[in-house]
Amino acid sequence: MLGCLVEKEITTPEYYPLSLNALIHACNQKSNRDPLMNLEEDAVRGALRALGDLMLARSASGDSRVSKYEHRLADTFNFTRPETAILCELLLRGPQTPGELRSRAERMHPFEDLGLVQSTLKRLMEREPPLAKLLPRQTGNKEARYAHLLSGDVEVPEAPPRKEAVVSGSAAENARIAGLESEIADLRQEIADLKRQFGEFRRQFE
Repeated sequence: MLGCLVEKEITTPEYYPLSLNALIHACNQKSNRDPLMNLEEDAVRGALRALGDLMLARSASGDSRVSKYEHRLADTFNFTRPETAILCELLLRGPQTPGELRSRAERMHPFEDLGLVQSTLKRLMEREPPLAKLLPRQTGNKEARYAHLLSGDVEVPEAPPRKEAVVSGSAAENARIAGLESEIADLRQEIADLKRQFGEFRRQFE
């Protein structure tokens, strides 16, 4: 939810702060979200209260008769625009590579090269307490991914068996079966030869 507030404030400032209905719609958006959510009003209200206790969101003052809400990242962390964009993407889509972050954060802040993304991530990692973390590179992935730490430390899920290993196991099993079939065929041929030879031997005494 915090990521939704940040994203809307940067990309659609004319519609910001967000009403409760607009925030629910933003949370349940089907694009630029991982995982996808389907939050009800009570869940959103509860999350807003929790963010308020952490001084990360608040009710916005204004002339509107509808209550609206805004994030407080600037007040709490004094982020730069690049740091805000990177952290927002990590909140919206979970762990990502620097290349993914650069591409997806383009609409909030353009990064000229990956070096700027990595330096921004480094600043987030060097904060006290740290707000980002480099995850161990998982088997089958070419690049390591970064995750935010606003919700606490991140546990890396156990990597599923590699597809190549499954294919290799299947190939080995197929080879074993083919070998057995070949042995059975050889045994059948030997039995047939023995039957033929025995038949010829019997005919000699008839």
